[in-house]
Amino acid sequence: GRNEKNPGMIDIRTINGVDADKVKTRPKFEDLTPLFPDEKLELSTASDPANMTARIIDLISPIGKGQRGIIVSPPKAGKTSVMKTIATSIEKNHPEVKLIVLLIDERPEEVTDMRRTVKGEVVSSTFDRPSEEHTHVAELVIEKAKRMVEMGEDVVVILDGITRLSRAYNLAAPTTGRVMSGGIDAGALYPPKKFFGAARNIEEGGSLTILATALVETNSRMDDAIFEEFKGTGNMELRLDRKLAERRVYPAIDVDASSTRHEELLFNRQQLQMVWKLRRVLSGLAADGNAAPGLELLIDRLKTFKNNDEFLAEIAKQPTS
Repeated sequence: GRNEKNPGMIDIRTINGVDADKVKTRPKFEDLTPLFPDEKLELSTASDPANMTARIIDLISPIGKGQRGIIVSPPKAGKTSVMKTIATSIEKNHPEVKLIVLLIDERPEEVTDMRRTVKGEVVSSTFDRPSEEHTHVAELVIEKAKRMVEMGEDVVVILDGITRLSRAYNLAAPTTGRVMSGGIDAGALYPPKKFFGAARNIEEGGSLTILATALVETNSRMDDAIFEEFKGTGNMELRLDRKLAERRVYPAIDVDASSTRHEELLFNRQQLQMVWKLRRVLSGLAADGNAAPGLELLIDRLKTFKNNDEFLAEIAKQPTS
């Protein structure tokens, strides 16, 4: 062939594994109708009742197809373990879902560990790469996910993390000259918000679920400013607590601060009543701001039941105090 630096494309045969001719009739992502998530992604399984992370998330902040979830975590609170559990649980229980794990500005050994844990696609840009590469990789992943959703597929993207992606855009994007608190450029948050905002349940079929981690309590004003910007954009929040992790209570989930909007679409009516009853009890135990007693009680009680349905049935028998 010719010695071209960039060889010319002769023909396109498949796009995302689909015959190129079939893709011509694909609708545009922006034209699809977004709805609240109404089909639950079950994480817990009967074969692994000891998986407390999955069981607690299913009860406290359930994930639906099309969820836009934010996992808020201080350093060393077990965020990576929670993400791995979510990824492997989705693969096990929902083989119909296409899973993509996106690691931005991550340590190389963490990438290897994730690749060996997760069977799905793991895309990464490690911390020794330039910011432009971080942003480029993220854009490739989200555009690929959107094209799959246009074909009616259910896609889950797990991003670690939105804070580092926002920092990368802050360095890579052209400056607008307007600097917000924490030293972040006013225009730098638009692309990561566009990434996160792509998550939606589609009325016409298909869904894009995005679960992104956000760092807090890092003593960085920029990280705090980024979190504040993303705070109200998600419709599910899972908050991890450093004090619980220091006490070696795992999973270090702050039950009171974690929740899903419109959870009534993911539970049946009876389950919803029991979950609310459970929350009232746990909230009462965390009245002094210490989340440990409630979480320890929840874990101890869950261990005595094979699955969450049995646990909720037991709560139903308890008199309302």
